[in-house]
Amino acid sequence: MKALMFGWEFPPHILGGLGTASFGLTRGMAMQPDMDITFVIPKPWGDEDQSFLKIIGACNTPIAWRDVHMDYVSSRLSKYMDPQIYYTYRDHIYADFNYMHVNDLGCIEFSGRYPDNLLEEINNYSIVAGVIGRAEQYDIIHAHDWLTYPAGIHAKNISGKPLVIHVHATDYDRSRGNVNPNVYAIEKNGMDYADHIITVSNLTRQTVIEKYHQDPFKVTTVHNAVEPLSPDILSIPDKKGVKDKVITFLGRITMQKGPEYFIEAAAKVLAKSPNARFVMAGSGDMMDQMIRLAAARNISDRFHFTGFMKGKQVYEVLKASDMYVMPSVSEPFGISPLEAMQCGVPSIISKQSGCAEILDYAVKVDYWDIEAMADAMYSIITYPAMHEFLKVEGKNEVDNIKWEYAGQKVCNIYDQVISKK
Repeated sequence: MKALMFGWEFPPHILGGLGTASFGLTRGMAMQPDMDITFVIPKPWGDEDQSFLKIIGACNTPIAWRDVHMDYVSSRLSKYMDPQIYYTYRDHIYADFNYMHVNDLGCIEFSGRYPDNLLEEINNYSIVAGVIGRAEQYDIIHAHDWLTYPAGIHAKNISGKPLVIHVHATDYDRSRGNVNPNVYAIEKNGMDYADHIITVSNLTRQTVIEKYHQDPFKVTTVHNAVEPLSPDILSIPDKKGVKDKVITFLGRITMQKGPEYFIEAAAKVLAKSPNARFVMAGSGDMMDQMIRLAAARNISDRFHFTGFMKGKQVYEVLKASDMYVMPSVSEPFGISPLEAMQCGVPSIISKQSGCAEILDYAVKVDYWDIEAMADAMYSIITYPAMHEFLKVEGKNEVDNIKWEYAGQKVCNIYDQVISKK
C-alpha cells in the first residue's frame, strides 16, 4: 500500500511533539508488510532519516516551469531528493503560477517553521500539494495536524483517493477555549472532508466529536508511543552535580502547558523542603511572565530557566532530574512523560492529558489542584521507596508502549477506509 503523507516537521529539525510523533508513527508503519510512505514537509534540511520512507520538500517542488539543466538541478537538490523527481513534478504543473514569488527553479520558499505569515505558507503548501498529488502514485492520503489539511483536501480532490487526517491537537487545546476562527475553520474543513479521522487520545476524540460535530464512527483513537532509547542516549551520564532533588518541567512555556501551576506548586514544596531545585526547560510566550512569577514567590534562587532544548539535550536534562512534571491544562497526548519514564524518572501528569489514558505508573492530578501537585512532588522526593517504585514500574510500562503497535492500527484503518471506497 502506498500512502502520500503531508506533515510539517520531521526530526532532527523539530519544534515540538508533532515531528517526534510523525517520525515514530511512520517508522512503526514501515514495519508493516508492503507499506510505502512518501512524506511531504515544507522544507527538508538533508539530514533526515529516509531509510524507511521518501521525504519530499515542498520548497523543492516546482509550481512554475523553468528551463534548467540537470547538472544545475543536481547541484541544488541532490542533497534532498533524487533530482529526476524535480522533472517529474515539473511535468505536472497544473496552472500558471508565474505571478507568485518563486526562485530560479520555479519553487516557493518555505521557512520550515511557524512564521508570522503561517496562513500564507499553509496556502502555498496546498498549491504545491496539487503538483505532488498529480505526480505521485498512492492509494491513500494522510494529513498531519491542521497545517496540512488544505494540502490533503487538494490531493483528495484531484486524485479521488481517500483522505485520513491526524488530529495531534485542536485549537481548543492550544488556546484554552479562546479559539482562533481561521484555525477552527481549517480544522473543521479538514474533518468534514476526511474519510476518517485519527486522534491521539480519547480526550481529543471527544473534542472532535463535540466541538467539530463529527460522526463518532468516523473518529478513531490511536495513542502515541515512544521510540526505544538509542545507545547514544542510554550512555548519557548523569550530570546533576548537586545533592538537591531536581524537579523538571520540560515543554513550551505557553498557556496550554500550565507553567504557572508548576511554579505555584514549587513554592509550596520549597516551604516544606528547601533542598529542592526546579528546572523549567523550554521557551514560549509566557517565559518572561514565569520568571517574574518565580521572583514574586521569592523562589528564583531555586529555579533554573534553561531555554529551548532538543534532541540529546532533552535527555541530559531528564537524566539529571529526580522527577518530571507535566501540568498541562489540555494536552491531547503528551509524549514527554513517556520519555522521562524511559529514563527512569518518576512523572506527575495532569488528568487533562491524553497519555493519562494509557499510563498506570505516573501520578495523576488535576492541573489546577496545586495542593495535590505539591503533595505528590514532596512525597516522591521525600520517600525513597515511592521514588523507586515509580522509577522501576514506570520504565517497565513505557518500554511496552511501542510505535509498531500504533503503526499497525493506522494500517488497519487504511484497509478499512480503502475497502469502503
